[in-house]
Amino acid sequence: MGTPEFAAPVLAGIIAQGHIVTAAYTRVPQPGGRRGLEPVPSPFHAEALRFGIEVVTPRTLRSGDAVVTLREFKPDVVVVAAYGLILPGAILDVPAQGCLNLHASLLPRWRGAAPVERAIMAGDTETGVVVMRMEEGLDTGPVALAERIAIGPDANAGEIRDKLALTGAGLMTRALAALEHGGLAFTAQAEAGVTYAHKIDKAEARIDWRKPASDVHNLIRGLAPFPGAFFEVDLGKGLERVKVLRAHVGSGAGTPGRVLDDGLTIACGEGAIRLLEVQRSGKAPMPAADFLRGARLSRGTLLAPKTDAAR
Repeated sequence: MGTPEFAAPVLAGIIAQGHIVTAAYTRVPQPGGRRGLEPVPSPFHAEALRFGIEVVTPRTLRSGDAVVTLREFKPDVVVVAAYGLILPGAILDVPAQGCLNLHASLLPRWRGAAPVERAIMAGDTETGVVVMRMEEGLDTGPVALAERIAIGPDANAGEIRDKLALTGAGLMTRALAALEHGGLAFTAQAEAGVTYAHKIDKAEARIDWRKPASDVHNLIRGLAPFPGAFFEVDLGKGLERVKVLRAHVGSGAGTPGRVLDDGLTIACGEGAIRLLEVQRSGKAPMPAADFLRGARLSRGTLLAPKTDAAR
């Protein structure tokens, strides 16, 4: 069971180890395509089709029909990786060996929906991936295997997520091999150090230049490449939203939101941030130098502040 790119290597790894995957569960295709209307299968959906696996796209798993459908596949174990739907107790009880979840954090830190984003936004210097046995609580189950990776000072969420996906694929295949031979042991999570990775709210993506440069940098990294931290500025046709995809902590000081030079260094509450890659609405991502050639965002410009209503 999975939905985004993160889950695709897990499926491929399981198949490569010779396990029989009887079905792939994923979220219902969402509108997209060129006109934004045609249903687009999830990356995990596409990967399953590539292997010729039957794909199931229930809108919920809380119905009796969902339980019956899963039972018909007679699963020994259910593997879950960033699926996006809650598995109720009736579903968790179906597979004889339980449900194993691949979670992209070092539990109990960052339980929940956005562990990679929250780790980077908080300035964590390491994260990891774990294989845990699922319970009805939110990522509360005991952990079998874990592996750590470093979060570089300029690494963004997309880069870390890709690393965790590959690491996690190997970890899950190890877990299934141990499970098959009766050697997969679980350890209860520590009660101390629990934090929650709540889903990213759209309002959080707006850059607040009043914060320290380090915090702004972490926000940009944590939300890149999607949904992308953004600011608003008048480039001649009213306020326009500009996403920041890459930046680093620069030097200088001034009124928060003030452009300090001709290289797109912006003053923050403490210090300054230099923007390296941005994206205008409806445009492709571009280096800051290319943006400046068309935007004419000159030294001294004050970027639109974050309003109380947008917090």
